[in-house]
Amino acid sequence: MATVPRATVLFVCVHNAGRSQMAAAWLQHLSRGRVEVRSAGTLPADQINPQAVAAMAEVDIDLVGLTPRVLTPEMVKASDYVITMGCGDTCPVFPGKQYRDWALQDPAGQDLDVVRRIRDEIKERVADLVAEIDGRASNPYDGHDADVSGHRADDAA
Repeated sequence: MATVPRATVLFVCVHNAGRSQMAAAWLQHLSRGRVEVRSAGTLPADQINPQAVAAMAEVDIDLVGLTPRVLTPEMVKASDYVITMGCGDTCPVFPGKQYRDWALQDPAGQDLDVVRRIRDEIKERVADLVAEIDGRASNPYDGHDADVSGHRADDAA
């Protein structure tokens, strides 16, 4: 029997060439199909950052053949979680979504050692996200999510 994804996650960064691609690959790997994964950029690059490809290859995750994609409002609407990584105000916001902004160093122009550290930080954050999503299957609200205005969801009355 096929696994039905518990959530849909969209990772967004400016160029969709490094952070968001690594995060999407980690989520695909760590969730083992329990989560539908997307990534996009507000100004997509022509190709995936070669250092990101190399760093992920070291942990047996293949980014070869992937291409950056442009972010569309439909992608955001179709996602339960929208994880931004430095795209600022250019990311569309729709009510009812879980928005997170992960402050991560941009791997563009960095050497492989720096990209490895970024890769490992992304893995930790993605592992936490998977645990949260898995927990939501039985507890859809844990009382700690913020809405897009920054207020806790349980404070809105």
